[in-house]
Amino acid sequence: MVGSKFSLNNKVILVTGACGQLGKIICQGLLDMNAFVIGSDSNIIDDELIHHDNISYVSLDISKGNSVKKIFRELYEKNDSIDVLINNAGVSTFEPFEERSEKQFDWVFDVNLKGTFLCIKEYHYHQKKNNKGNIINIASVYGLISPDPRIYKIGDRKNSEIYGATKAGVIQMTKYFAVHLAEDKIRVNAISPGGVYNKNNPQSEEFILEYSIRNPMGRMANSDEILGGIYYLASDISSYTNGHNLIMDGGMSCW
Repeated sequence: MVGSKFSLNNKVILVTGACGQLGKIICQGLLDMNAFVIGSDSNIIDDELIHHDNISYVSLDISKGNSVKKIFRELYEKNDSIDVLINNAGVSTFEPFEERSEKQFDWVFDVNLKGTFLCIKEYHYHQKKNNKGNIINIASVYGLISPDPRIYKIGDRKNSEIYGATKAGVIQMTKYFAVHLAEDKIRVNAISPGGVYNKNNPQSEEFILEYSIRNPMGRMANSDEILGGIYYLASDISSYTNGHNLIMDGGMSCW
């Protein structure tokens, strides 16, 4: 009985930013749980995952309101219901803040915060007729704490103030919509990962060491370690979890 509530079998799940580092892991993890996955991204990458029978892809720039409306309308013409929306798409900019341009600032804001809002809005518009729904927003530990500047060396990708600000906004937006969509039986939660090791584009050895020293678990996360939170929040076992921000940072934000 309890095991069946953890099941994602045949759930239709929309994942934004599906072709990014974490997006690919999320999509593969959902496929492993026998879900039907719709992957959206502004840049669809042809790899082995794209040919899986239970995944389809749509090109979507979530920062453009008209594009979001069009794609969601088309998706709901094909699907009576989308069980879960995972707002995973996100970007960052890495130059020193003294060199931050208004264009770069706006780009991060438009994707991370406005894009998340637009997807929630359209999902609610179409999904409320089903009187059920589930939204998972991917935030960040840097929506809770500031990056420690001592971990960055010359050449490292320094996390930005606008990235952290947008992820803090995603956490707050999660709480807002958890309240305002509850009457339509749509739950809204967030996951805040800590630093995730990127095996395809590894961080510098010095960065990994400095980050690990400052983490209670003494290391960065592996991408697939975020999947436990995804499975929990996407499944029916979390049916009374709403407005929660699940922090998965190895204890980084505890000190």
